[in-house]
Amino acid sequence: MRLSLFLLFFVATAAAQLDPQKAEPEPTPLQLPPAPVGEVVAVRDPGMIANYQTDNAKVREAVNRLVMEVTKQPSVAAAWSSLVRPTDRVGLKISAAGQQFFATHHAIVNAVVGGLAQAGISADRIIVWDRSEDDLKEAGYRERGGYRVRWSYPGRAYAPKKVYVSSVLGQLIWGDLDFTRRYSTFEIDPEKKPRDNLSSNSHFANVLANDVDKVINLPVLSAHASCGLAGALYNMTIPNIDNWRRFTTGFAQSDPAIPEIYSDPVILDKVVLTIMDGLVAQFAGGPEFQPNYAVHHATIYASLDPVAIDTVALKEIDKWRVRARMRPNETDATYLLTAREYGLGNAGDGKVRIVP
Repeated sequence: MRLSLFLLFFVATAAAQLDPQKAEPEPTPLQLPPAPVGEVVAVRDPGMIANYQTDNAKVREAVNRLVMEVTKQPSVAAAWSSLVRPTDRVGLKISAAGQQFFATHHAIVNAVVGGLAQAGISADRIIVWDRSEDDLKEAGYRERGGYRVRWSYPGRAYAPKKVYVSSVLGQLIWGDLDFTRRYSTFEIDPEKKPRDNLSSNSHFANVLANDVDKVINLPVLSAHASCGLAGALYNMTIPNIDNWRRFTTGFAQSDPAIPEIYSDPVILDKVVLTIMDGLVAQFAGGPEFQPNYAVHHATIYASLDPVAIDTVALKEIDKWRVRARMRPNETDATYLLTAREYGLGNAGDGKVRIVP
């Protein structure tokens, strides 16, 4: 009798496992991904820059040391090979809004390109890009050195199906993918804002969405007039979407937009390293060049954690702002704490390890 009951129980259990309608899977708990404990390393060397001119050899040496330190690899080739494969199309997202004097320095870009070459990435598989064609040209970025240069504005270089949607409406202008030309100021009263030229959509740049597999983020160390900080998170988000002005009109608008945009797999799954250009830093008015607030900081930072490196940058900016009797930006760049809550990194206390 006991054997018969056991057999009946065994058969019923096996049937439930084979029949998906009868089986009851265990519920999976909803959990945010764990926030990585971010290390930020830096090289400080006054010899790397003087009078806005870089010492290219010293910058190249600094970048090589930083990449090896961050990846814990014994050589430059091994360090880059731990981040990318020879078959990858690699994008270098620079900041060119500061044009000639406050864009990501060519010496840093060239050092990265040289390092990638040691990992088997040929220059023709590398794209250097930012939003504005004019800014890139003013910063001296043209297709030389083998890599390609791209931009997403002006023009319609946005991906129709790669979209970030927000409850904040934005007024579309020429250059935005969904802008309707019949509403140009030549055809209607410029004071009127047609409803169907408002949008809650922002499209990702084609170069990011479709043309690169891995991204090296190369922001400058800069304050932002509205967002508080134009660092690693900002550099990968706001310049890579259209209809972006709605997120930079006030401090509250960038939070949670910047962390939400960065969380999209289009960005999150592609960025493998951040190298922040602090050779020249700016503590107000950025990321456009404001010489009254610019300092020769002669420092390059690197991290696998965009929140940690931004936290370090914000602390440096606020030191300069306090010395200049300006209000700190800490309370303005609240999106950093939100990014930590989203599991994008560690906002910590801004510790940095100086590489000797």
